[in-house]
Amino acid sequence: MLAYPPKLKRASPPILRPLLLGLLLGAAASLLWVLWLPDVTPLKKRPPKTTAYMELRKSQSEAKGKKLKLRWTWTAFDAISEHLKKAVVTAEDDEFWRHDGVNWAAIRVAYEKNRKVGRFAAGGSTLTMQLARNLYLSPSKNPLRKAKEILIARRLERELGKRRILELYLNVVEWGDGVFGCEAAARIYYEKSCADLSETEAVALAVVLPNPRRWNPAKYGSYVERNSKRILGRIMKADRQRAGDEDVDEDILVEDEVQSDSTTRNSSSGSALTE
Repeated sequence: MLAYPPKLKRASPPILRPLLLGLLLGAAASLLWVLWLPDVTPLKKRPPKTTAYMELRKSQSEAKGKKLKLRWTWTAFDAISEHLKKAVVTAEDDEFWRHDGVNWAAIRVAYEKNRKVGRFAAGGSTLTMQLARNLYLSPSKNPLRKAKEILIARRLERELGKRRILELYLNVVEWGDGVFGCEAAARIYYEKSCADLSETEAVALAVVLPNPRRWNPAKYGSYVERNSKRILGRIMKADRQRAGDEDVDEDILVEDEVQSDSTTRNSSSGSALTE
């Protein structure tokens, strides 16, 4: 009886290996996209019932044996002060209308800063990334959370669009201890509706966003005054540039604005939190 040599397994052609690897990685990424990231489509038509930051603040208060008094009122986009929309975008993300949810240049700058100081100090987050963090994540600073923040931001941009993202942001962002959204902030700090905020009030609200539980916009301390002047200058310079006058001194533009409104601001603190 003749003996036949064993059949040898045919190796995959080298050109197919990268293709197969790419398909596997693509499938894994798709699965990750579905399972690891939240579904943002319900936000297209209705506001969130709560946010990750609201729940975090509640649990922190409960851990201290206290009950958080949550102040939050949803306000439609068209009922929000145009001054506030412009001030927040200018202060937090002046590339908002141009990027796709992520400002890679800002992230590179933040990476270099973090590398130099040896810790996760800066994040380079866009307004959309901040919204992702407020809705679904936490204030913790680590690379994994940052990666998820970026992915959620991209999904928000694809599903919702800029107008809805800005509307959501202004309605859910933290503006004080238990204060969320622009309507609650306007009522607490200025005893008026968000729709009626002056430009200077709107700018003051915008500049405290990096640490809203520390700074009080209505008290107009040194931090708020200094940064309000800076943001007002940027807003007014941009307005003049659009009108064709590019030679604008920011300090001259904002000096009268800041001084003329200081008396009104000091008398309108209402039930504002202390700075």
